[in-house]
Amino acid sequence: MSKFPFLHLATQAKDTQRIDLTRRNFLTGSGATVGGAMMGGAALASIISKSAMAGGTQLDFTRPMNSPLAPLPPQYPARAKRVIYLHMAGAPSQLELFDFKPELKKYDGKTAPESFLKGKRFAFISGKPKLLAPLYDFKQHGQSGAWISDRLPHLAKHADDLCFIKSMQTDQFNHAPAQILMHTGNAVSGNPSLGAWTTYGLGTFNQNLPGYVSLISGSRSPDGGKQLWGSGFLPSVYQGVKCRSDGDPVLYLSNPDGVSRNARRKVLDAIADINMQTHGALGDPETLTRISQYEMAYRMQVEANDAFDIKKESQATLAMYGAQPGKKSYANNCLVARRLAERGVRFIQLFDYDWDHHGTNQNDSLSHGFVNKCKSIDQSTAALLSDLKRTGLLDDTLVVWGGEFGRTPMQENRGGQDNQFAGRDHHPHAFTTWMAGAGVKGGYTLGETDELGYSVVKDPVEMQDFHATFLYLLGFDHLQFTYRFQGLDHKLTGLKKAKILGKILA
Repeated sequence: MSKFPFLHLATQAKDTQRIDLTRRNFLTGSGATVGGAMMGGAALASIISKSAMAGGTQLDFTRPMNSPLAPLPPQYPARAKRVIYLHMAGAPSQLELFDFKPELKKYDGKTAPESFLKGKRFAFISGKPKLLAPLYDFKQHGQSGAWISDRLPHLAKHADDLCFIKSMQTDQFNHAPAQILMHTGNAVSGNPSLGAWTTYGLGTFNQNLPGYVSLISGSRSPDGGKQLWGSGFLPSVYQGVKCRSDGDPVLYLSNPDGVSRNARRKVLDAIADINMQTHGALGDPETLTRISQYEMAYRMQVEANDAFDIKKESQATLAMYGAQPGKKSYANNCLVARRLAERGVRFIQLFDYDWDHHGTNQNDSLSHGFVNKCKSIDQSTAALLSDLKRTGLLDDTLVVWGGEFGRTPMQENRGGQDNQFAGRDHHPHAFTTWMAGAGVKGGYTLGETDELGYSVVKDPVEMQDFHATFLYLLGFDHLQFTYRFQGLDHKLTGLKKAKILGKILA
């Protein structure tokens, strides 16, 4: 008998075949007859899913079952070894930051053209809204002459590192589905996130840290919720680990009082024995995921606390980022992102909330709240780029910045009196994203909107194009980089035709 009573119970259950009699075994056995074979084959094809074989309907023969975080062979030479994705949840106004439209000043306060309104859907605008001029001054920066708002003076110094895509488009105009589309390639729930696809393809450098980490700042989590860093139909080993930038990176990571590391090791060994028996009986790969997650947590107790401890940085570095140890902030998360990138984490996701500026009140306005949000991210984003350049990491790190859609050239004012607060509604037809680092042209701009910033007039970029290019930079062909689930080969880019944005490639 095992020294652990629950191990003995598990063994007893196996001995009495209570575990061995699974649906798969039953259906396999029923295939001994012609009718049984028909039933068994049809049913087996339908039920072998995520909980049956490697999270999909077929085994991934390119990597062993016990090494789910080993890298897959790329189809192209990989430009990027890791990704830092900076998502501004709520959608910042491109017209106040990067898409300079001086013509809007001429028409400030004029009723928007009928072509802007007829047959169009908006989140809140109704009636005949007025056009709103950019609230802030723009200047050209760097050798590229990129137009950047005075709200981002630190980031402007990196103008020649940034590759702007000013012709992004989406078909969603509400936050949650737009964020889900941006991060999973589909506005419908249940699909893997960009980080999960990345970790599925690239695996991980560091076995003592998660391959995919998610960090959140702002007043709350983004509207899309956990799906934005989830694994969808991929095995859960590829999902993001939501971490904190203050205290324990993960709640309950530290041992409770009175529990030594050696005692924790013995408990995990006992649990692993039970789980391995369960896996042997049922063949569920999620059991292996559970074992690996427990082991990861054990290893993280040493390395994660070190990786997230920004107090170990110099005062000069803390000042450069504007970081304050012990505080939940975007600045702290940027510094943690650099530390995680140094330690081999493949995908580092920063979500920063409160970019939804409709103009209903002071905090929700472009004239007040927007200014504070710019201040909160400008210095630290620039510091992150500087630090990555200094360490040479920017050469093979892809940095992405943007929201889920853009903002209208028309003013929305649902709460202020006498234009006290300025705001803009959601705008899916044109918005700006920028990339920097591995494989993209610095100091380059792709795409153009019309003179009022309403419609794309040059080089439109659909979400599938963005995702196809994203995968290409990681070394994967979006048409071949698939995962079989419920009888279908699923892709990040889905069924729509997608193109790689060759013009932005260095």
